[in-house]
This record gives sequence, structure tokens and C-alpha cells, in this order.
Amino acid sequence: MNSAKQVDLLVADLKSKGFPKVEAIIKTAEACVGWSYVWGAGGALCTPSKREYYANRSSCPSGEAEQTRKKCQVLNGSKSACHGCKYLPNGERTEIDDCWGFVKNVLQRYGINLAGYGCTSGWNTKSNWAEQGEIKTLPEKLCCVFWTDKNNPKVKSHIGFYIGNGMMVHCSGEVKREKLSAKCTHWAIPKGLDGDIPVTFPTLRKGSKGEYVTLLQTKLIQLGYDLAPYGADGAYGNKTLEAVKYFQRDHDLTADGITGAKTWEAILNSGGQTLYTVTIPHLGQSVADEIVRKYGGVMVAEG
Repeated sequence: MNSAKQVDLLVADLKSKGFPKVEAIIKTAEACVGWSYVWGAGGALCTPSKREYYANRSSCPSGEAEQTRKKCQVLNGSKSACHGCKYLPNGERTEIDDCWGFVKNVLQRYGINLAGYGCTSGWNTKSNWAEQGEIKTLPEKLCCVFWTDKNNPKVKSHIGFYIGNGMMVHCSGEVKREKLSAKCTHWAIPKGLDGDIPVTFPTLRKGSKGEYVTLLQTKLIQLGYDLAPYGADGAYGNKTLEAVKYFQRDHDLTADGITGAKTWEAILNSGGQTLYTVTIPHLGQSVADEIVRKYGGVMVAEG
């Protein structure tokens, strides 16, 4: 589990590196996994006194107050201090949130401020949202997802982040990353956060197999790199390793044969081929092979 300090450092690092806001928010939300749910909280450091403060609020339901105290080893009487608590990783404090406070807290770190005091008022504040809709029209974009109270359709009872690929991050009991709940009824994109969820390509190396290897091989072939006789077979063997190394050298990348983030970016941003007919007299075979390897095409030898 990350501490609040570690998450703050992550946010600063993502901002300094110019990460797209959508990707940065997803990474930040995932970095908070494990933090404790406390009714009414929104980013306070987890301490016994803060827990007691929220438990004592007149608006706090009795059951929530009981859980808030029960999860604290000081308030439940099992220990006299916070040392050794799961919510104090490496001696550093985590934060406490409820569902609305968690979403609001993460977005605030990136300059997006949601108005409202909870899920229902937040949902009903139209100035918060660029788009809203029913869950059946959920876009593949970073957005907030809501639960509707089954006994009162005017009440939104829970909120979380939809982070793509059928997954969500939300604070219920604690911050969790899990499959999108069937209880989700609506979605909304906060203003200032419109953008597709970035596709993350896995790191590939010799021995890798599957559809991403096939994609890599297809792109390499399109860019003129020789994968004969195997072609795009989905298996990262010696021929693919060699082609990746050639590509990396041609694009001033570390030629280690591993297709990581920088190599993926270079491959995906490389355009298709522009074909030319060139006649070069008295060209040696080794030089001709190198030209074909680097630029693609077919070498025709005349007798």
C-alpha cells in the first residue's frame, strides 16, 4: 500500500513528465488502492483523532461510526498506538475518504473541482459534467460511474472511476480496483477531463506470444523489416528479436531487442512506406541487402 506522501510524489512526477491528464488520474487512483473508507472524509490523513472526528459528526450514521472506530487499532482498543497498522505503511500515513471524497480528492490534484456535498448533489450539479448518460452507453473514456438507490431513483448512492477495459477504482470499505460493478447505473465525464483512455501495450521480448506480438510483427513488416520465413506468426523468436534490434538502431533507441514503451511509441508513430524506384549501378550485394532491410522494397538484380 502506498502512503499519502508516496502518492503526492507520484502526482508531482507525472506532472513534471507531462503525462496526459487522463492517464495521470488513472495512475493516481490506482496508487490509492488499500486506503480506508471513512464516511464523510475526503483526503484527511488517517489518524485516530481524525477518525474519531468523523465518527462523532452528527450526520454520521451509527453503523458507519462503528466501522470507522472498528478499523482503527487505537480506537478499537487492540493497541495503544498506530505502529504496525496496515494503514501506516513504512511508518507513513495514508488518507481516509468516502466514495465521493475519494473521487473529488483525486480530481482536485489535477485542477478539476467537483461541486456538491455527495453523490446525489454532485450528479445533479450539471456544471460538473461535460457529458452524462446511462450505463448502457458507457464510453471507453475515463469517467465517473454512479449507483442509483434501488428504493429511490432520485438518489445516487455511490461513485467511482471507470478506468477502461471493464475495470473501475472506487472507495467502498477501502479503495479497490476491480471489475465494473453490475450495480452501476450512470456515468458522467467531469469537465476538463474529456479524452480516450490510453491503450497500454505490454513489454514484449524473446519468448513472448500472442496478439500483441502479431501486431508488432505486422508493423515491422509494413515498415520494411524482414521477418521471412515466419512472418507475423505471433511468436517472438530470433527473427523478430533481430528485426526489433534493427528498428531500434534505426531510431536511435537502445538496441536490446525488447519492445517496451519507447519502442512501441516509435513503431506506432512510424508511417507507412513511400515506394520509389532507384537504379544504383555497381552496387555490392551486402550494401543492397542493407538498403532493402532499412528502407523496404525489393532489390532486382540485372545480369
